[in-house]
Amino acid sequence: MVTIVNPTLEPLGPGLVTIQDEVREAFGWSLEADLESAQGLVAAAGSAVKRDGSGEGLALAAALDGGVGRLRDQFSGERPVAVLGAAVAVEDLLALPGDCLLVAADGSVGVISELPEELRERAWQRLLLVVSDGDGGEALKGAIERRIPFALHAHGDNTDEWTLLLAELAGNCELMLLTHQCPTTIEGMHNPGGFTDGDRAACLLAALGVNHSRLSLVGFRSDRIGRWTGATDPIIKMQKLQWMDEVLRRLTTVGRR
Repeated sequence: MVTIVNPTLEPLGPGLVTIQDEVREAFGWSLEADLESAQGLVAAAGSAVKRDGSGEGLALAAALDGGVGRLRDQFSGERPVAVLGAAVAVEDLLALPGDCLLVAADGSVGVISELPEELRERAWQRLLLVVSDGDGGEALKGAIERRIPFALHAHGDNTDEWTLLLAELAGNCELMLLTHQCPTTIEGMHNPGGFTDGDRAACLLAALGVNHSRLSLVGFRSDRIGRWTGATDPIIKMQKLQWMDEVLRRLTTVGRR
């Protein structure tokens, strides 16, 4: 099977981005707030790279300039890929093929630390990316310590979260992509589509060229709030999960054309 990839992280279909306008309208959120947060993140990340005199920020600088080649290469081929959602459990990981590549949606990465010791390190080695809007808390520490690449996202009310996470990543992350949810182009950032960390991870993988036939969504639930979800309003969170389902429905539809 030939895999055709985008030269940049463009969404697989326009509906994956226009749904972000629909979400803003549904919740009464403003585009201005999303845009302000995104511009603040890309500026702060650029400053963090410039302050790093050790050379450790070079790959991050390349990512800020739009380079996604390393991730594209890592996800190329035919190996299965699983996105870990907020309801993921140890038994879900144990059921995956041994060669399955892993992408964690924010705090779900914490499940790796709960694996039996003899399996844990191999799982960390298969984890290629954490997709986060910054509210994963202590569960993110293992990934940060292992210098796992992050896709850090900006939305209207997470400035405090991305500020704290960026401070930790600046000296401990060799590759970071910055994502946003605005309809306009923002230099140094990408908008692959999607809304929640989980469905945005699936959209990002599609933009990297991962065919839907290789992709598994593990621990994705829209009928209850997952264990690895950050602090949230339960009512609003359940509404967000319905939007997650809609993003995934659109992604599956466009991916099979």
